[in-house]
Amino acid sequence: MDPGPGPPSMTKVEVIANENGPNLVMVDGKVSAALCRCGHSQHKPMCDGAHRTAGFKAEKAEVKVLG
Repeated sequence: MDPGPGPPSMTKVEVIANENGPNLVMVDGKVSAALCRCGHSQHKPMCDGAHRTAGFKAEKAEVKVLG
């Protein structure tokens, strides 16, 4: 597949730590994975929503990885 003229575009990857919730791995603006950061998930490393009943509290943060 020919991408056309000009340099190829770089994939945009960010990790967003939701307030009181999981780390969201975002690829080109879409959620690729929700990772547990409370330590209570039964499906680690994936988030299963256990932070809600565990009373997990943390501030929101964002990290740009690529893009």
